[in-house]
Amino acid sequence: MAFYRDMTCGNVTLTGHGGTPITAYVAKPAGPGPFPGVVLVHHLPGWSEFYIETTRRFAHHGYMAICANLYERAGEGHPDDVAAKVRAEGGIPDAQMVGDTAAAVQWMRAQPNHNGKVGLFGSCSGGRHAFIYACQKRDVDACVDLWGGRVVMGAEELNAKTPVAPIDMTKDLSCPVLGIFGNDDRAPSPEQVNLHEAELRRHGKNYEFHRYDGAGHGIFYWHRPLYRPEAAMDGWSKVFGFFGKHLGK
Repeated sequence: MAFYRDMTCGNVTLTGHGGTPITAYVAKPAGPGPFPGVVLVHHLPGWSEFYIETTRRFAHHGYMAICANLYERAGEGHPDDVAAKVRAEGGIPDAQMVGDTAAAVQWMRAQPNHNGKVGLFGSCSGGRHAFIYACQKRDVDACVDLWGGRVVMGAEELNAKTPVAPIDMTKDLSCPVLGIFGNDDRAPSPEQVNLHEAELRRHGKNYEFHRYDGAGHGIFYWHRPLYRPEAAMDGWSKVFGFFGKHLGK
């Protein structure tokens, strides 16, 4: 496997949902390519250090990667503070997320040294969002959902921002999906993951789920007590194996 120690990184401006300019962080491996692309959909802690570093991690492994700031409309500041504001407002609308993520996908597909394949990667709320995008759009080739909560939702949880439960979009899933979950998690709980998997199976979708004992939410988060090193190492190998298979690397 080739690793790309040389890369170019920086911000670009996208035209997001409703024509709003939003910032995205980009990391590109050095060399002519062509390279597959990964669009990262960040979690509720926001456009955080973990996601910026992970964008570079994908470039190190030979992917062009982009992570849009889905919370830009909430203002500037430390990611924790911006995320707290977004959380207090009940999150961002699913439709807005889809529009902003579509802009990142379009940016990726416009790059001259792109190989024509795009994968989505998201954790927590970003995993949920990545799954929604893969159900509503047909311009991605693989989707990684890391412990995405609120895929299964009760009627009382639906509102103007989240009008449809993601599980009810499963029939429209347009690409293979990889799911990684901790069996000690409560959001999603193992029971909710079971329902999610059953619905994927019922509709004949291409998926693989991996579940880890002794792990809860946020298995990969090296900066938090949630981190589970052995599960994270195995999970990352599953992510790279999955993208390698479906993005033609």
